[in-house]
Amino acid sequence: MRVLVIGGTGQLARALALARAEDSELTFLGRDACDLADPRGIVSALAQHRPDVVVNAAAYTAVDRAETEHALAFRINATAVGAIARACAANGAALVHASTDYVFDGASPRPYRETDPTGPLNTYGASKLAGEQAAWEGCARTVILRTSWVVSPWGRNFLNTMLKLATTRPRIQVVADQTGKPTSALDLAGACLAAARAAAGQPAAARVWGLYHYAGADVCTWADFAEAILTASNLRFGSPLPVVERVGTDAYPTAARRPANSALDCGKFETAFGHRCIPWRAATDAILTQIAAEAAEQDGAAP
Repeated sequence: MRVLVIGGTGQLARALALARAEDSELTFLGRDACDLADPRGIVSALAQHRPDVVVNAAAYTAVDRAETEHALAFRINATAVGAIARACAANGAALVHASTDYVFDGASPRPYRETDPTGPLNTYGASKLAGEQAAWEGCARTVILRTSWVVSPWGRNFLNTMLKLATTRPRIQVVADQTGKPTSALDLAGACLAAARAAAGQPAAARVWGLYHYAGADVCTWADFAEAILTASNLRFGSPLPVVERVGTDAYPTAARRPANSALDCGKFETAFGHRCIPWRAATDAILTQIAAEAAEQDGAAP
């Protein structure tokens, strides 16, 4: 199975590079080879590589900055997705596209199902929702995976922010009235590959195509997640263990509104692909293990 990954340095792309499978040949297109802000290059990239499946792992993810960069967010998260989808259709490739929990308004008292109405509260969520529609319109052979609260050993994410703050602050204020499901990019990569395997070579009439939710198992608040990260890091590395002060959303104002509840019901994905969601505490431990392994590798390579 030939898989072309759009994205080279983001969390999901790096996790896909780490999760290379024997049955898959993965090629990565970073921004230098495929700039989503200029979708004209996407068609030629797909024509050159002729993949069985394209995994779109690239996106504009600066949630707060999107409120002032509306046009750029939509160009990358919607216009470019449409170009990718049309290029997939023209080249006979299936598309696996990652979307977000922020397409919902957060008013549901339970985890969101794929059939629930959407209602994004911010520009980022609106741009990703428009990207879902662009994917459907451009390519009938599409699998969309909505995910949530993605963290990894790399880059800017909540887990790495907590680890960094722990080195300088004895107390950290964290929002305790927003709930969701933390998702490791390492696990999301496995889910994308499971969907790619199921999709490769399937006709447009196959039942595999559609919208799915994939996230870490179990629901928590940001404050719950912060405490778990800091405790696990303390036990593993002996790192500082700050006190997590639980605060309300109103105590931590941001440019973009966040949904109060963005937990995703992932039962449809687990049934369709036979791929289980990983409890977020176990996923957190796996990320810390990867951080430790990469630190040891760097130490071993140092002169």
